[in-house]
Amino acid sequence: MRKGILFLLAFCGLGIAATSAQTFNRFNFNVGGGFGGAVGDVGKFTGISYNGVAGGGVNFSRVIGVKAEYMYFNLGFKDSVKANQNVPGATGHVQSASLNLFYNFPLQDKFAVYAIGGGGWYQRSVDARRELLVKGTVCQPAWALWGITCTNGLLATDQTLSSNTISGGGYNLGGGITYRLNRQAKIYVEGRYHHANTSDKHTSVFPVTVGLRW
Repeated sequence: MRKGILFLLAFCGLGIAATSAQTFNRFNFNVGGGFGGAVGDVGKFTGISYNGVAGGGVNFSRVIGVKAEYMYFNLGFKDSVKANQNVPGATGHVQSASLNLFYNFPLQDKFAVYAIGGGGWYQRSVDARRELLVKGTVCQPAWALWGITCTNGLLATDQTLSSNTISGGGYNLGGGITYRLNRQAKIYVEGRYHHANTSDKHTSVFPVTVGLRW
């Protein structure tokens, strides 16, 4: 009798789990890309550029879940900055790894909107042609991204401009709209603000991403 009850309970448990799995997808994934720009301190020197993102996580229900994401955001330096501030060939990018909570708001038909936000680790890297900057040279604003330090607008010592990488914690917040293609896949369009507390100059970017969620 006891074995029969245990078997029945186990069978019911499997049935509930199967029904729950059919109600919503337990796991979520996304991949996308698009364009955007830096704002604030970094935005003074860069223009519109491209970005890419990929992530995956767990759905707690049809409307709420969590996901880990990797983002790559290219920093496209303005031609005027490269020419006038002595950083020819300047390139750069921002990378991030974040953990985010999202909430879906279903609309009519196949559409839905969602909010997403979280925190993580951000890294900003810049490169330029290697050059020795001698003491007494007038500093350029963009040089701060390369870790060049100035005193009263001049170099107090000889310094080398080449590359610089700096990291810091940060957060992101945004939202988007989805269109369901089938039971599994959705197209999404999203705008999200990312802010990193990098120690030299804060790093803020706003990418607009188009991608696929499933």
